[in-house]
Amino acid sequence: MSLEALGWNGQWQAKFELVAANGLVPARVVGEHRSHYRVATEAAEVSAGTTGRLRNTVALRSDLPGVGDFVALNLSQGDSPSTIEVVLPRTSALIRKASGTSDPQLLAANIDVVLIVTALGGDFNLQRMKRYLALVQQSGATPVIVVNKSDLKNDVVGATGQIEGIASDVPVHVISARARETIDVLEQYLTGNRTVALLGSSGVGKSTLTNQLLGRNAQATQEVRGYDGRGRHTTTHRQLLVRTQGGAVVDTPGLRGLELWNAAEADVNGFDDIEQLALQCRFSNCQHRTEPDCAVRSAVERGDVDGVRLAEYINSRIARNRSSW
Repeated sequence: MSLEALGWNGQWQAKFELVAANGLVPARVVGEHRSHYRVATEAAEVSAGTTGRLRNTVALRSDLPGVGDFVALNLSQGDSPSTIEVVLPRTSALIRKASGTSDPQLLAANIDVVLIVTALGGDFNLQRMKRYLALVQQSGATPVIVVNKSDLKNDVVGATGQIEGIASDVPVHVISARARETIDVLEQYLTGNRTVALLGSSGVGKSTLTNQLLGRNAQATQEVRGYDGRGRHTTTHRQLLVRTQGGAVVDTPGLRGLELWNAAEADVNGFDDIEQLALQCRFSNCQHRTEPDCAVRSAVERGDVDGVRLAEYINSRIARNRSSW
């Protein structure tokens, strides 16, 4: 493995020389775990922590190193562990609101192209797609929509038309991740050692697609559920995987819910998806709390709607009602 294969170039070298002290080496974060990071240097992949100075100087948790970050690394000497001293300025950052909190969570950094993966059948959800698009557009990366599982009996033409209706300027590719010949069209996004991230909900086929793009079985996969056509959650943590043929792929765990960190800047501030689901509730005045046959709560249980968003929707409705008193 070389740093060039990881996306290193003259621009990154210039950034490194501005901030790195003598003795530090450039590296890229390829894995993030609870207690440590996996980072790749020109010579090897090593385990590393962060310095107290770095942790104390960041303004937000999302400013700490994450998968995809280029960093200045102090390699271990003897019994001393390797430590990340500096995070180089990012070119892009996928940041969402952490589930159940108001804190920002970094999903991946320095991504060139994000493949927003959806699947025909039980997973297909246009409102969720809008939020994914907003997340990528805010990040600085280029969005591309991938509609997977075209081999199943579904309305491919109708689904593609709906997607193009909400994202007319975004490329849309219909594939079957199990058929190598259908994903060759995605190779264009990996040329020049670019980094591509896969984003989508659990079970849409991201791990299968990752294996196809890598040309090897790096990620575990599971069969879809027979009764609703949904896949099963497989990936458990974010990691950056380098391709022998050039370029890198970041596979991310499926997101049960997606809250935008900069929702005020997006065009999806409202709750159109929840209000559309509410039309399917048994009661027209359903409060989406304990009522039977509540379509909104059912969507939360399936993972189609984030529980935090539902709570925010209920609170916003209460606030609107009070303002009209």
